[in-house]
Amino acid sequence: MPAENFDVAVIGAGAAGLFCAAVAAKRGRRVLLLDHAEAPGKKILISGGGRCNFTNLDVSAANFLSGNPHFCKSALAGYTPADFIAAVNARGIAWHEKRLGQLFCDGSAREIVAMLVEDGNAAGVDLRLAHRITGITKPGDFAIATDHGAFSANSLVLATGGLSIPKLGATGFAYDIARQFGLGTTDIRPALVPLTAGAAWMQGLAGVSFETLARCGKAAFRESALFTHRGLSGPAILQISSYWREGQAITLDLLPGQDAYALLLARKAARPKAMLKTILAELLPARLADAVAPKGGVIGDLPNTTLKKTAAALASLTITPDGSEGFAKAEVTLGGVDTAELSSKTMEARKVPGLFVIGEAVDVTGWLGGYNFQWAWSSGFAAGSHA
Repeated sequence: MPAENFDVAVIGAGAAGLFCAAVAAKRGRRVLLLDHAEAPGKKILISGGGRCNFTNLDVSAANFLSGNPHFCKSALAGYTPADFIAAVNARGIAWHEKRLGQLFCDGSAREIVAMLVEDGNAAGVDLRLAHRITGITKPGDFAIATDHGAFSANSLVLATGGLSIPKLGATGFAYDIARQFGLGTTDIRPALVPLTAGAAWMQGLAGVSFETLARCGKAAFRESALFTHRGLSGPAILQISSYWREGQAITLDLLPGQDAYALLLARKAARPKAMLKTILAELLPARLADAVAPKGGVIGDLPNTTLKKTAAALASLTITPDGSEGFAKAEVTLGGVDTAELSSKTMEARKVPGLFVIGEAVDVTGWLGGYNFQWAWSSGFAAGSHA
């Protein structure tokens, strides 16, 4: 059976692929969208607790990690959060700002998937699901072999994401094809992922949540954190995990924005007969206060030097994680196809005309809070406008 011919073949019907395919089709291109899954947008559906944190009001290159911190600027300027919000509004999807500029659907993430699929359908995108690709070559146009027949296309867009959440079908397909065509990849590792730690003093703290300023190197995030049976999670930890490397310590300010020493001095003056542990339990969750408080001690009997040391410990609790929970629990993948291989304006491979790489497969990784979805829209728009 002869191959079906298309102008553009997009591999991967996730956020970036769905969006890119529709953009290309609206230009009059004949677009094929392939995915090995039986349904599109699986990762979108579980994002944001099922409500899809689809973008952030305040997006800049500073919100992304990359070997080239300037690479994402062009795509982000070419398709902005305001552009996607306008599309959501035009669709009639209700949304709200949760915190820190994070935008969520009022209803379900299914509304975003439906919008993307129906936009593609209206533009003429030919969506083929449950198609397993068995090989890609480039004798002239790109030749794509699948278990449901052969296809050819003048342009090929890799939008299959990274390795995070393999239970949803994530694979290293994009990296393999990129390498096959001679493109380099960077170090690839889990990001926005819970960290594991087994310090003795942490035993019994599972389920305790607290506000913190988490630091690792020069990176710092003020958000909530959570002790788990395996270590630490919560937004602050997920954020800092993208910067953490094996052997590094992270520090947690347990009273962010407050002068712990001044607080303790004030309590000592006002309630000299109270136990230090009791005072700390008024400032922190009780189990956490018990774990970090010096053993024994009526606060009025303690010298100020002891209170100063306690305050310092609260402001800079040091934990050295022994690992992370890996790609199974990672929200995204850090690293990917090296940005040096791609045009920042079009996402096209410099040395392979017609080959484009977008979304999570590229070495551009956003913070928690809608940034990775915005990268999917922006990079998808850049490629879809030129493929």
